[in-house]
Amino acid sequence: MKEMIRENDERQNQDMDLDNVTKFLQGKTILVTGATGFLAKVFIEKILRLQLNVNKLYLLLRTSNDKFAAQRLKDEIISTELFRILRDKWGSNFDALISSKVIAVEGDISSENLGLEDSKLREELRKEIEIVVNSAATTSFNERYDVALGINTFGAFNVLNFGKKCDKIKLFLHISTAYVCGEKADMILEKRFYMGETLKGTHSINIFEEKRTMEEQLAQLQYHGAPDKAIKSSMKEFGLERAKLNGWPNTYVFTKAMGEMLLGHFKGDLPLVIIRPTMIASTYKQPFPGWIEGVRTFDSFIVSYGKGKLTCFPANPNTIIDVIPVDMVVNAMVVAMKVHYAERQHACQTIYHVSSSFRNPLTLSDLRNLFHCYFIRNPWIDANGLRVKVGQLTFFSKVNRFLLLMQLKYVLPLKEY
Repeated sequence: MKEMIRENDERQNQDMDLDNVTKFLQGKTILVTGATGFLAKVFIEKILRLQLNVNKLYLLLRTSNDKFAAQRLKDEIISTELFRILRDKWGSNFDALISSKVIAVEGDISSENLGLEDSKLREELRKEIEIVVNSAATTSFNERYDVALGINTFGAFNVLNFGKKCDKIKLFLHISTAYVCGEKADMILEKRFYMGETLKGTHSINIFEEKRTMEEQLAQLQYHGAPDKAIKSSMKEFGLERAKLNGWPNTYVFTKAMGEMLLGHFKGDLPLVIIRPTMIASTYKQPFPGWIEGVRTFDSFIVSYGKGKLTCFPANPNTIIDVIPVDMVVNAMVVAMKVHYAERQHACQTIYHVSSSFRNPLTLSDLRNLFHCYFIRNPWIDANGLRVKVGQLTFFSKVNRFLLLMQLKYVLPLKEY
């Protein structure tokens, strides 16, 4: 009985929180960068589903002009299956309501003033925007250093500078990643990065000097006539080298960490919220279970197994895999917006880790059992229309055993030829 009462109280509190968020969103004008990204799409749908009377959602899209931006909005966001619930709910009014609430804006966060060449539009945005949600990023672990710096580090800085010029701005919400914390174990606190801080702690980093070093490296390659393929490879290697030198495992998390540093240092009295999710998975409940777009993070691992191509893997089966459903990340975003809106007097910077490993840990062994059961019941159909049979995935906790298997199964047979 006590458990039933507790669950009922929790449900009532959740309903109250939802009502508060819904009321908060009424009449708000929000700028969203990276709008065609997986997380941003779910965020946009959530806002429209919660509060039809939101004033405007301006979506910054990279294209050659506003006409193509509007086309991208339609093709890559509004027409997706994600918006099915809203489409069914609004019926014949769907297109008109979307047109009145969601505005596609051609721009580029890697450019000053976000690449907004239309001065009239730029001033309109500056007069109206109250909240900026920066979800634009390049998430490739080994991205070219110039590209990753331009988007993850200085792109975030450009969005902040634009936001600070907006007359009604009350909150800047930035999407980062929990993996900016590096490869630490145990409990990881929601701690901010200070300007120039490195994970090694033996030296500091000058981010603007880092940009200059990158530009010199790129200029040298171009001066010597290096082909595009060689430049791409070299800039990828250079990014990884700089990341590891400063204590981060890859270019992605290194440039995201530097982006956080710039935001925290230059935000002034603008309230800043940084959301750090772990690996983002498909929707848990909203707008409906299981929606995902493309093959993401560990999804390639599962797909390879389902196709019968992955039979073993070098890992400890007790390793915890920290994944979080995308709708839970979005819920954290909208609640954080409500809580921290207009906290200017405190010069607030708040960081939230959105993860699952502490309260609901999922081990590799658990994951293996789950997708084994799934593919037994729902086998993959190959190109010939045949069902693919899968066995239990084998984990090798020790590297030497895995290498021995590779030698026996692949290397030795090749030597016979």
